[in-house]
Amino acid sequence: MKKAKHAAMAPRNETYLSPDERRAQGKALRDKVPREDQGGWKAAKNRRDPIELLLESNKGRLPQLIPIRFGRMLQSPFTFFRGSAILMAADLARTPQSGLRVQACGDAHLLNFGGFATPERNVVFDINDLDETLPAPWEWDLKRLTASIVIAGRHLDLSESESARAATRTVRSYREHMADYAFMKALEVWYEKMDLDDFVKEFEDEKLRERAEERIARARARSVAEHDFPKLAEHHGELPRIKDNPPLIFHPSAKLVPGYKAGYANAIALYRDSLREHVRVLFDRFRFCDLAIKVVGVGSVGTICFVALFMAGDNDPLFLQVKQANASVLEPYAGKSLHSNHGQRVVVGQQLMQSASDIFLGWTRSKDGRHDFYIRQLRDMKLSAMVEGWDVDTLETYGKMCARVLARAHARSGDAARISGYMGSSEVFDEAVCEFAVEYADQNHRDYRSFVNAVRNGRIRASIES
Repeated sequence: MKKAKHAAMAPRNETYLSPDERRAQGKALRDKVPREDQGGWKAAKNRRDPIELLLESNKGRLPQLIPIRFGRMLQSPFTFFRGSAILMAADLARTPQSGLRVQACGDAHLLNFGGFATPERNVVFDINDLDETLPAPWEWDLKRLTASIVIAGRHLDLSESESARAATRTVRSYREHMADYAFMKALEVWYEKMDLDDFVKEFEDEKLRERAEERIARARARSVAEHDFPKLAEHHGELPRIKDNPPLIFHPSAKLVPGYKAGYANAIALYRDSLREHVRVLFDRFRFCDLAIKVVGVGSVGTICFVALFMAGDNDPLFLQVKQANASVLEPYAGKSLHSNHGQRVVVGQQLMQSASDIFLGWTRSKDGRHDFYIRQLRDMKLSAMVEGWDVDTLETYGKMCARVLARAHARSGDAARISGYMGSSEVFDEAVCEFAVEYADQNHRDYRSFVNAVRNGRIRASIES
């Protein structure tokens, strides 16, 4: 497929058009790409072998951690979907596109949304994983989110009709909120956010609300000094050191990560330069103490992910996550990043899509120039969904909230009125994308079975964690 160039996202105001005029332009796009065409999924005859693509995605990962990645993906079709964004990116590139682009997440499944603290110490609900972010068609994010709803529904043993209902209402939430953003003032869209307290109120189940409120209260009460530092660090002589807990937390050898000790001073200096000037003043209060590898997530396992410990005083720690940033899985289909450093690509994407971002968000590069990284606080009131035990109403409500913040994220960089005009006010678009999500969930299951067979016949090595 021909690679797309970076087309403009939200149009510049050389010629002012009202929201109604831009909605009409979006509606006109249906002549070339009818909304019904967004429905359904059928794999192309020349579709790449999914196992080949997964093996290709191991390039640049730490070899000893790859079996852990595949072991986590092996647990279920749901965890497989979380770790196989590269497969869906290739498939989405073959689906119809309206021609409108946004800053896309690139991996917008339902567990890449969650709670975290803003610099003002409020806790918001937003997209919280943007490793794959890149300008791309807005439909791709929505289709990945909706497919994840169906796959999660099957994981929870919901009926097919219940999973489809949750998916349809997820799309409807996106469509209706995008219609709202189409007529909001630009600054109103930019300042829009969802506080986690408001998010919790959307759930009808009182016990679920109480459990969520308890988790939020614990997250707010937890401090780095009192909770994270004793768990992650111990004193060795003058400076504290991160505790080893292999294979998930360990100090790498020079053979595994060549030059990481010699190059950290240069990498920290580059990171410091990427911070806003007033944040540098704060960062300069901290002294670097230690660095260790920490295995995180599913799809990220095997990429280099450090946890770095800094201290501003005897009981004043700062943990930063230093995460390798490779080319986005969307790049072969949506065009190369405009940023030469993929860490910067992730940081800029986060700042465009999130209602608020970590004050320590920045980027750097290894001394040998082989690896790009982005950096943020390791834990800052971060909360992720725990889907086990959800019923259909919980899944549906959560999907609607994810769709709402996704619509807001897209409206910040794209043209909400044109996107809204394309989708329209009827349920035609909702039903089409739901149809795609259900059929793509079937594709995910077929790919998962191929993956299981590849593990059984030794083509892929997977390590099951105890």
